[in-house]
Amino acid sequence: MTDIQTYQMLIDGDWVDASDGKTFDSINPTTGKVWSRAPEATAEDVDRAVRSAHHAFTKGPWASMTPTERGKHLRRLADLLAEKSEELGRTESIDTGKMLKETRWQAKYIAEFFHFYAGCADKISGETLPIDKPDLFVFTNREPLGVVAAIVPWNSQLFLVAVKMGPALAAGNTVVLKASEHASAAMLEFGKLIEQAGFPAGVVNIMTGHGDPCGKALTSHPLVARISFTGGPNAARHVLYNSAENFAEVSLELGGKSPFIVFDDANIESAVNGSIAGIFGATGQSCVAGSRLYLHEDIADEFLEKMTEMARNIVIGDPLMEETQMGPLCTTGQLENIEREVAHAQTEGGQLLCGGKRPEGMGGLYYEPTIIACPRQDMRIVDTELFGPVLSVLRFRDEDEVIELANDTVHGLAAGIFTQDSARSLRMAKAVRAGIVWVNTYRVVSPIAEFGGIKGSGYGRESGFQAMYDYTRPKTVWMNTSSEPISNPFVMR
Repeated sequence: MTDIQTYQMLIDGDWVDASDGKTFDSINPTTGKVWSRAPEATAEDVDRAVRSAHHAFTKGPWASMTPTERGKHLRRLADLLAEKSEELGRTESIDTGKMLKETRWQAKYIAEFFHFYAGCADKISGETLPIDKPDLFVFTNREPLGVVAAIVPWNSQLFLVAVKMGPALAAGNTVVLKASEHASAAMLEFGKLIEQAGFPAGVVNIMTGHGDPCGKALTSHPLVARISFTGGPNAARHVLYNSAENFAEVSLELGGKSPFIVFDDANIESAVNGSIAGIFGATGQSCVAGSRLYLHEDIADEFLEKMTEMARNIVIGDPLMEETQMGPLCTTGQLENIEREVAHAQTEGGQLLCGGKRPEGMGGLYYEPTIIACPRQDMRIVDTELFGPVLSVLRFRDEDEVIELANDTVHGLAAGIFTQDSARSLRMAKAVRAGIVWVNTYRVVSPIAEFGGIKGSGYGRESGFQAMYDYTRPKTVWMNTSSEPISNPFVMR
């Protein structure tokens, strides 16, 4: 029998079990068997972690560090991430089923995000104000908020930690991170690097547990100043409700149902490759997955012939193997929901062009790359995020029609546009209601560029230099420079 890996949480610089000793199991989606176990945090555990972070923010060595010193800690963390990317990637692949090729690359690339924010730490500045009153010198400073609650899902978790924790720490905040209950192992391995990088106790705390009580206690805690949440809309509603207890600032990134639009003048090979990557990369388990494909009617048949041929030949298998191109889904719930929605789409007139079932002869949580031709925009599957390798395909006649179709959604995270007409690309980028628009490319990110959604995909932005300011607040300072006493308050001039 395979040994089960046992983990502990990081609270106030110590590795600890849950206060009541409870744990929960994590399933290896490749085998469908338990492979690791983590503490199930109680409300008392959360309280200890938040108070530890608050103490580190107000009284610990972190509170007195210069911005440049904070940057050095982030730089050491970045170097460790690059060095340990293979081990981190392997842990994440076992825990989530994501491709090792992707997870180890991502673990190494997010080192660039921490390097970026290390360099930003001493670049935050206020301003002097040309005030409309004599003898007054007025300026602003930007100060950190305090304890940040960072909540990440299991997919792309190391990346999401980088875009939350990087700017939060660089700005001088402290962090309590809640890992996903579906796959916590990579976050806890990451916590070991926090220790090695020399961060003082309490600056970063890592919790494992469920939404209730762990997530509820964290997002409603009176000492939490900001909540950065990535996840689903139902959980986000609870976060917003909980934040009424502490009036914490909140940012939400809630996923999407991103339109991928291909015009008749597009480079077909490039667009097919982009669409394959956008929906079948990471087994479709990406917030920005291009899961709604809109094809101009003049090139739709040619495009789908090429795409379905590629999709049928995708190599499904063990995510740790180099030859594998698509691994399993992360959870049983995802797999079962996808099966229900694909079946329902067929009752509404959807036509399976490929896939639509679990691959034969394979255990684990696998599902074939699936493409469904949808005759109508109002089919449920067209605007339901499945978080899996399922693509809805529709056809359009002209620019006006596809803009209307693309914007006919409760979501608004990302969009892809493929055309060789530069004027059209600019018109479309402006017209499509989404926080991120890729033109003739897809699913690319950088520490320099902001991302985030609108409408049902949430609000707030992550990554980029501006994110630093979202983890601070301005303080305005008024200084009287006159040597004369201030005027009698009861004499108006």
